[in-house]
Amino acid sequence: MKKYFSIISASPLFQGISGESFSSMLDCLGCTQRAYEKGATVFFEGDAISEIGLLVRGRLHLVKSDVWGNESIVAELVPPEMFGEAVCCGGAGRLPVSVVAKEASEVLFLGYKKIVTTCPSACTFHAKLIRNMIGILAEKNILLSQKMEHITQRTTKEKLLSYLGEIARQRGSKSFDIPFNRQELADYLSVERSALSAEMSKLRKAGVIDYRKNHFALLREPDG
Repeated sequence: MKKYFSIISASPLFQGISGESFSSMLDCLGCTQRAYEKGATVFFEGDAISEIGLLVRGRLHLVKSDVWGNESIVAELVPPEMFGEAVCCGGAGRLPVSVVAKEASEVLFLGYKKIVTTCPSACTFHAKLIRNMIGILAEKNILLSQKMEHITQRTTKEKLLSYLGEIARQRGSKSFDIPFNRQELADYLSVERSALSAEMSKLRKAGVIDYRKNHFALLREPDG
């Protein structure tokens, strides 16, 4: 676990906690670490959980399936992002999505109750952890609202441009990489891959965007 201390300490959950108490804090929280091969399912939709997962290596997808087995990517996680905190906080106890390793990954698991409950030792970092957790939950709510803004657009073109525009704002540049391949992007936007590819081709021909693999450039404002 020590080899990932720099990644773990970069998590918003541990923001403002000094390095001196970092190791003892992880011991107090009863952390465990697990490794997953590419394609492995960390959790299935509907699994009961009581721990928060913090990704320290690799890449995870949160995937939602409908009754017919069609999958939609809810989010992609990279180190040091977390999952499961909203479920644990809300008391639902069961994941509404599956968690899938898109490449070889390692996850640090932390007991939610140990994070938000002051321990008998009255560790000084607990109050800070609770404040940090509230901030994380608020930020996740904002990100979910952003995705809803993309997928509720009327057409595939509007969904794509909404997403690309948001990524450009986040990166502070009109030239940027996205974390998805074509199928993953289609799943994230809840559209057919063929329809997405067709719209991308039309927008390139119109001089609105350019792209190569997962690198995109916004060239001009679209007509209409």
